[in-house]
Amino acid sequence: MHTKREKITPNRHFTRPILQYDKRRHTARVSLQFEDRRGFCDVMAHPQLSIVIPAFNESARIEHALDRVLSCVAEQGWDAEVLVVDDGSTDDTAAIVQRWMRDHSRLHLVKNPGNRGKGYSVRNGLLQAAGEIVMFTDADLSSPMEEAERLIAAINDGADVAIGSRWMDRTRQTIHQPLYRQFFGRCFNWVTRTVMGLPFKDTQCGFKAFKRSAAQVIFRLQTIERWGFDPEILFIARKLQYVVREVPVTWGHDERSRMSYLRDGIKMLEDMARIRGNFMAGRYDKAIAAMKDTSTMVTPQVEPVVVKVSSVEVR
Repeated sequence: MHTKREKITPNRHFTRPILQYDKRRHTARVSLQFEDRRGFCDVMAHPQLSIVIPAFNESARIEHALDRVLSCVAEQGWDAEVLVVDDGSTDDTAAIVQRWMRDHSRLHLVKNPGNRGKGYSVRNGLLQAAGEIVMFTDADLSSPMEEAERLIAAINDGADVAIGSRWMDRTRQTIHQPLYRQFFGRCFNWVTRTVMGLPFKDTQCGFKAFKRSAAQVIFRLQTIERWGFDPEILFIARKLQYVVREVPVTWGHDERSRMSYLRDGIKMLEDMARIRGNFMAGRYDKAIAAMKDTSTMVTPQVEPVVVKVSSVEVR
């Protein structure tokens, strides 16, 4: 059970536990509720979906993103929480999110210790997310939030990881990238397919979803913290034999993108060499083995509880 990021104040009091049963999935969850001026509110809910939005100096776009994402959650009837991960912004990004949090109890702000990069932000958010399905989307919402239904459907159909793709069905591109961006993007994808053995048409689309159980393993093994993290998490997922499904999504280019294909592209090539080096040196295997090794975990002995019933002792 994962507690919600909600501070319990003295003017709120618990009323009753609520059991919710999902007949379709044959699962149940318990949430506690408290009562305040807004009525009954969950404080220990376990949402079906967590949406993570990494953000760095996004004051110009974050309000529109929150409006669209939260509206979509309401319209679709999703049982969802939204986490914005502030990557050390120097503008009003955090303040804007905090203002929206006053009216949206399932909107949360996660703050990185300084500017660490998109890969770090995604990892920080997904590892803190409580949903059965966890996903991330870019703040520019190049893929409309409604397209998450496609990723969720793939997860429910058996995939452990569902990745949005701009290139599986080009007719779904509403605003095309400039030709030079398309050229560099396709070159980078060819390199990832050749060097890392990834069979996907699009590794870089910022629209991916995971079963929570898979995300908790994959992102603990992640080492790349900036733009080159996407190929690494897909490489790790395949190494762990998770089912990864590529899903065509609607997508429109945002010309305000901060990524430089020359500067960041060179860095991403360096990251791929680092990933390959980690693999050749067996570092992922060692990390996976360490996660499975419980030999150093010691559970202290528990004293037997003695219950006296009349003159009979029961142990």
